[in-house]
Amino acid sequence: MIMLDKLKEVFNKKSDSSQPSRGGHAVTLHDLIAPPSIQINQNSIDLRGRLTRSLFVFSYPRYLSVGWLAPIINMSRPITISFFFHPIETTPVLKKLRKKTTEIQAELMDREEKGLVRDPELETAFQDIEDLRDKLRTAQEKMFQVGIYFAISGNDEKELRDIEVEIRSILESRLVYIKPASFQQKEGFYTCAPYGMDELMVHTPMNTSPLSSVFPFVSFDLSSNEGILYGINKHNNSLVLFDRFSLENANMVIFGKSGGGKSYAAKLEVLRLMMEGVDVLILDPENEYEFLSEAADGTFIKISLNSPNYLNPFDLPKVGVDEKPEDALRRNTVELVGLFRIMLGGLSPEEDAIIDQAIVETYAAKDITPDSDFSRVKPPLMSDFQAILESMEGAESLSQRTRKFTRGSYANFFNNYTNTDIDRHLVVFGIRDMEEELRPMAMYIILHHIWNEIRGEMKKRVVMIDEAWVVMQSPDGASFLFGMAKRARKYWLGLTTITQDVNDFLNSPYGVPILNNSSLQLLMKQSSASIDILVKTFALTLGEKNLVLSSNVGEGLFFAGSKRVAVQVVASYTEDQIITSNPEEVIKIKEAQRARKRDEFIRGRR
Repeated sequence: MIMLDKLKEVFNKKSDSSQPSRGGHAVTLHDLIAPPSIQINQNSIDLRGRLTRSLFVFSYPRYLSVGWLAPIINMSRPITISFFFHPIETTPVLKKLRKKTTEIQAELMDREEKGLVRDPELETAFQDIEDLRDKLRTAQEKMFQVGIYFAISGNDEKELRDIEVEIRSILESRLVYIKPASFQQKEGFYTCAPYGMDELMVHTPMNTSPLSSVFPFVSFDLSSNEGILYGINKHNNSLVLFDRFSLENANMVIFGKSGGGKSYAAKLEVLRLMMEGVDVLILDPENEYEFLSEAADGTFIKISLNSPNYLNPFDLPKVGVDEKPEDALRRNTVELVGLFRIMLGGLSPEEDAIIDQAIVETYAAKDITPDSDFSRVKPPLMSDFQAILESMEGAESLSQRTRKFTRGSYANFFNNYTNTDIDRHLVVFGIRDMEEELRPMAMYIILHHIWNEIRGEMKKRVVMIDEAWVVMQSPDGASFLFGMAKRARKYWLGLTTITQDVNDFLNSPYGVPILNNSSLQLLMKQSSASIDILVKTFALTLGEKNLVLSSNVGEGLFFAGSKRVAVQVVASYTEDQIITSNPEEVIKIKEAQRARKRDEFIRGRR
């Protein structure tokens, strides 16, 4: 209020020779806070280079929908909104309405006597006035003079104009019209300042019902009759009950710092999706989902150099119902070239062409052509591919770099026939024990294998990739992930990408495209290092920014299409026992399990 008082003093100050000069009195706090100059223009006020403009609403439609001001409130622009509601005595209003009713009724009778066609506009006005009179008489409604004003600010006229156009387009789409307070910018400044003074006095009579729609703080409701429970809406304590497959795509992105509850929320979704009959496949970099797979009667496949579980990169794809065999084989070849770019640390254009030719010849050497029945032929191995490379001119370097995957320490995983089965309701690939430098390759091979299986059978599935930034480290891995996100909808698939390294994910050329192809987003607790890029990417308001910075474990922002709510993830006691990753709780659960088994063993011996 100190600054505002000083501003008003500057606005109204008149020259007074009796006042001491600046050098004649001590500088006060008012002098330090207030701008050194104020220039009042026709449609703006210049506060030492910072421009402000006042606008007022002058026209409303017949009906106002609830929350029509919410888009303005949620804009990431500096906007001040002032509301003034001046009550009106009911008795004078009833007299005016009675007079107006008489006039309209007389006009309607006159038209009827003259044999003119009926006027729907007059008849509607008559019914509206009669309805309002009834409600005013019974005190169900009251009348108000309503004034709504906006104050926008910018660094120059162009920025002011852009903000005004943006606000105007939002409001005019709802048949609400605004104007700048021309030659009354000083009065508009006072009106939008927290003085509680309406100096513009641009009013529209409004009764209680439409007036209630002006309340700007309206939270979205994400409760539906189908889907699973994601949590509690913190705005209004309603349920966030939603079916991800009801959107234009079923893809989801979960961002959150370590310990923020992102894996907990993902596991909870897995359990509830399975109850809806959805199959789930998970890439688990830390073996966090092993206990979940055991509890849900799923399959946990450990992937490492010493593991007995193998995935052959040269497995043949399953041909989709809308796909030709030659297209499937060509797509498989392109994806294998991407894998070799990761395995061999990048390829030159010449090496890229050699690898592509070698893959084609490797399949041809096994008599695999587009006319073959892919389900009945035996695919080649990495060693077959290397044998082809050794016979090709100019491929000596490529052959040597490939040898460690066929004869060296890596051969056990990369040079064996696939012996895993993913035809279960829940399949988890755990790669915690895979060497760090081999993780991107292993994740690519797993995704390649899953994608080939998915395309062969139309079935409601979700593929969940925890710590997706590992795949995003290489351009080919990120490109493959983007391709899955873009085409998942065609195969009744929802892709969930989870990461704590938000900067690495979004700074990838494919990070934002993957996000744009994900209709669902969940922002858990964030670190201050990544908040700026999230504010820019998601257009977060100041309140939303503070929420994701200071939220508790299991809390965050849930985005579903154009709707967003603050959500708290909640689980039942039984669900919590299955999905918790808190070390202290995990130890207690395991101790309880051991004690239970010991008691059962003792009872059995008795």
